[in-house]
Amino acid sequence: MLYFIGLGLFDEKDISIKGLEALKSSDEVYAEFYTAGLFGTSIPKFEELIGRKITILNREDVEEKNIPLIEAETKDVAFLVAGDSLIATTHTDMLMQAKKKGIKTRIMHAGSILSAAPGISGLQAYKFGKVTTIPFPEENYFPQSPYFAIQKNLEFDAHTLVLLDIHAHENKYMTVNEGLKYLLKLEELHGEKIISENTLAVAIARAGSNKPLIRADKIKNLITEDFGGPLHCFIIPSRLHFMEAEYLVEMANAPKEILNDA
Repeated sequence: MLYFIGLGLFDEKDISIKGLEALKSSDEVYAEFYTAGLFGTSIPKFEELIGRKITILNREDVEEKNIPLIEAETKDVAFLVAGDSLIATTHTDMLMQAKKKGIKTRIMHAGSILSAAPGISGLQAYKFGKVTTIPFPEENYFPQSPYFAIQKNLEFDAHTLVLLDIHAHENKYMTVNEGLKYLLKLEELHGEKIISENTLAVAIARAGSNKPLIRADKIKNLITEDFGGPLHCFIIPSRLHFMEAEYLVEMANAPKEILNDA
C-alpha cells in the first residue's frame, strides 16, 4: 500500500485524521519538501506527533530512484507532501506508476495554496484563470511564460495566481518583491502594457498560519515592502467585482480608489 498524504499549508496540525491514522499504521514514512514546504513546524515535531521516524527524500530519491514505489511493493508506505497530496505533477506520476505495478494506493487530501490564496484574498475562486510560476532566473534562463499567462487570463477577465519558486535545498524562497521585479522586467522586454508599476497586485505570505499576511496595492508600493518569511505568492487581479474591491480595501489595506472602478 502507498499512502499519498497531504500535510496542509503550515504546521503539523494541518494533517487530516485519516492521514494521521495512515501514518501510524505504515511500515515506512517518507516525505519530500522540494516542491513546497511547511514553515510552522519541524520534522522532530512531526515525529513526536506520530511516534515514528520520517525519512526526507530529495528529488532524485523520488523521481529517479523511486524509493517510495519500490518500498511500497512489499510494505505499507506513507508518502508525505506539503499542501495537497496530488497537486505536483511528480506525485500524480507516482500514482500512475503505482497503478501499473499493481500497488494499492490511498489518497488523503489537504489544504492547498490553490484554494487558500483565492479564499484569503477575497477574490472569487471561479474567476481565476491559469496559474503560473515565476522561477529564479539563471544565466541563459529567464522564462517568459508568466507574462503571457497573465496576458491570456486578462483577455478572459480572469485573475492570475502567481506562485514563486523555491530551492529548498539552498533554503532559498522567492519573495513577492522578487516576483514583481521579474514581471516588470518582462514588461520591459515585451512592451505589451500588461504590467506596470501602477498595476494592482495582491501579496500573500504564510497562508495557513495563525497570522497570514494579505496586502493589496499598486506594484510600485508593494515592491519595497517587507512581507516577512516564506512562503510568498501573489495575485494579479482582472476587473474586480465591487465585493472583491471592498474586501481588498477592508482586509488588505488596498487604496480606496479601487472602489471607483468596481
